[in-house]
Amino acid sequence: MRPDAAELFMTHRPRLVRLAYRMLGSIAEAEDMAQEAWLRWQLADHGAVANPSAYLNRTVTRLCLDAMKSARARHEDYVGPWLPEPIVEPEEDGMRLDELTLTLMLALERLSPLERAAFLLHDVFDQPLAEIALTLDRDPAAVRQLAARARKHVRAAQPRYPVQREEGGRIARAFFDASASGDITSLRSLLAANVTIQADGGGKVTAFRNPIVGQERVVRLYERLARKFATNPPVFIEAVWIDGLPGYISLDRDNVLQTTAFAIENGVATAIYITRNPDKLGAVAADQLQPRSM
Repeated sequence: MRPDAAELFMTHRPRLVRLAYRMLGSIAEAEDMAQEAWLRWQLADHGAVANPSAYLNRTVTRLCLDAMKSARARHEDYVGPWLPEPIVEPEEDGMRLDELTLTLMLALERLSPLERAAFLLHDVFDQPLAEIALTLDRDPAAVRQLAARARKHVRAAQPRYPVQREEGGRIARAFFDASASGDITSLRSLLAANVTIQADGGGKVTAFRNPIVGQERVVRLYERLARKFATNPPVFIEAVWIDGLPGYISLDRDNVLQTTAFAIENGVATAIYITRNPDKLGAVAADQLQPRSM
């Protein structure tokens, strides 16, 4: 192995983890992909690798494409809605440098594995078509078509006006206060008419098994919950940004840790994403247990 091979790999590792996470929606699996790429990098003929960055991108992408075959099968058998593992900002390794939000990641889930790879590599990670063609074993024209089809699907999920942090934080906190107390007037003012809630419990904890659609259904749901658990309200822990969306971390009425993220347009929430599956909240839980500096 070339003397600087380890240092060179570590330079690229944050980007490789970021790519794998965007492909798979799981930090744990992304870390596994990066580790497998490291093992393969150690065995590579480094003298024959003219472009280490391209080589490592190609390795991780192909590993992810293989992993996505089993991942799709797992998603089909998943209990209730599936959401990507939440990434709470800020991330020291720059996970959010690519500007993808949780909403856009869900749009990527509707693409084929090749469309997803072509879009991410071309539009998000700025790889040249010739290199992507080599990675995907397709000619450049086919890659261009794959990326174009993916772009068309993803464009509909792109927010027209990015929400400002101050506004996003205000709406997230106001939603928590109103939903915890059952204040239906305030809740209505925060929600779009066609708002949708998706809650990921993965069958491990209680969660809504089906999406909740419509302002009135959401309002009535939280009004009932507030009455039922009046003596055991949820606990607000921290306002955060989750995969590019405003939100918060809380302990729900049954003492389950959860993250809640909001897609916001025109000052109201159009979608609410709740992650309760403890398998996806390990990093969040670990962060909450760390002592805070005074």
